[in-house]
Amino acid sequence: METNAFPRLDVSVNETGCCSRFNPLGWDNRLLHFEDKKFVRATTRSAMHIPYNMNTVFTRVQEHIEDAGAADPETEIVLSHDLSPWEGEHFFAVEADVPDEEMTTLSGDYFTRVFEGPYRRCAEFAHDMEVAARAMGKTAKEVYFFYTTCPRCAKHYGENYIVGVAEI
Repeated sequence: METNAFPRLDVSVNETGCCSRFNPLGWDNRLLHFEDKKFVRATTRSAMHIPYNMNTVFTRVQEHIEDAGAADPETEIVLSHDLSPWEGEHFFAVEADVPDEEMTTLSGDYFTRVFEGPYRRCAEFAHDMEVAARAMGKTAKEVYFFYTTCPRCAKHYGENYIVGVAEI
């Protein structure tokens, strides 16, 4: 297991000009280990778990990441979870510090699971991650989701892959 690495994203198929088609091969049941892995942390506002300023926040953060030269298209992963029904937290994996954004690090062991289905099933997916952790003799301390495509691209591709990433 390589430290501070996600499986590589295959960005070669992009029919929308927005999100690449996600290839789930190599993403399911992976163990990850982070040691001070760099991330930009950002929050979004929500109304009952439905974000309403995500586009504005993600656009700003992505512009800052690109301006800082901290992006790698094959490792541009955003881990998201809800802090409450009113606020979401997002961790953008980066290769370098990003000025004008909150920097943080994650350390620990994680495992992944690939799900396919609508965003509204994320509570069910989080429960599945907790059950899988218990089956491994572990406890899921925190469950994040990597939403592999935006809703418009998921509709275009006819698939909505979501990768669960649980800290164990």
